[in-house]
Amino acid sequence: MAKRSIIARNNKRIRLVAKYAERRAALKAAGDMEGLQKLPRNSSPTRVRNRCLVTGRGKGVYRKFGLCRNMFRLLALEGKIPGMRKASW
Repeated sequence: MAKRSIIARNNKRIRLVAKYAERRAALKAAGDMEGLQKLPRNSSPTRVRNRCLVTGRGKGVYRKFGLCRNMFRLLALEGKIPGMRKASW
């Protein structure tokens, strides 16, 4: 499990990206690079990290499910992910 502070920091970045999205798009369209630099760093979408919804793990996260590989496997074997079942051939 990731530290709560790391998860909280990432959630703050997500909120800032949403808050400044329109302003950032307008500045980009106008080509105002100086205006873009004055925006907060954490309002850039590239600073947001995909994290597991269950554990907060930052690596090995499947975007489609929002889960890290460990939790994905655990929940899939328990049958808690609809339509997912173990392959056999």
